[in-house]
Amino acid sequence: GNQALAQIKLSKSAKPGTKLIFDDKSKLTVEKPRITAEVLGREGEFYVIQFPLDLDTGAALDQVGHIPLPPYIKRSDRFLDIERYQTVYAKKEGAVAAPSAGLHFSKHLLKRLEIKGIDFAEMTLHIGLGTFSPVEVEDLSKHKMDSEQIVIPEATATMINKAKKEKRRICAVGTTVMRTIESSVSSKQELKEFEGWTNKFIFPPHEFNIANAMITNFHTPKSTLLMQAAAFGGYDFVMEAYKVAIKEGYK
Repeated sequence: GNQALAQIKLSKSAKPGTKLIFDDKSKLTVEKPRITAEVLGREGEFYVIQFPLDLDTGAALDQVGHIPLPPYIKRSDRFLDIERYQTVYAKKEGAVAAPSAGLHFSKHLLKRLEIKGIDFAEMTLHIGLGTFSPVEVEDLSKHKMDSEQIVIPEATATMINKAKKEKRRICAVGTTVMRTIESSVSSKQELKEFEGWTNKFIFPPHEFNIANAMITNFHTPKSTLLMQAAAFGGYDFVMEAYKVAIKEGYK
């Protein structure tokens, strides 16, 4: 109990038994005991760390933690980022990164879509540390994806299957949603209610079963996210979009 997987940036590898001391960012005047953890070992490129068994780890990390802004945002996090680096419809704790395609939606925009008659189906995927792991193998079938927890409620599956039967547009908001729905498909190509884990890696060629549209941001080279976008949009088409974006200086 009370173990976690972590990325640790050091000049040399942290050996088992290394003690970590977390700096308290709250800077309260009352001196609180410092939060500590011990490195137990490695799991792939991540470290397994052990917090004290009597520690409420969630509350402790809230106290000392920072918002994990993407590396291309060249500034330290601010208090406002707690609200801003999060989708307006986020409900459950558990992901280590925001599902960034969803950051484009404001409450105002969601209302406008609702007025246009668009239905919203919600699901959960807790994005894991593996999202930051670049693909370093030539044969993509050899890349090991980290498992991530997903929840597809029955009501969501029913709504999407009805829309599919009616040949309506089904738009996955982001690669996160696409991976979730592609992880739970019946033999009749329908979405199944599911609660569990997925380590699905989608890369070309891939036959998509549920969504016929997807919103996605630009992704970093060699990332699983870019490969999934290329599988859905077609490699040449997606690369052409990147060329235009670089030429025009898109953000």
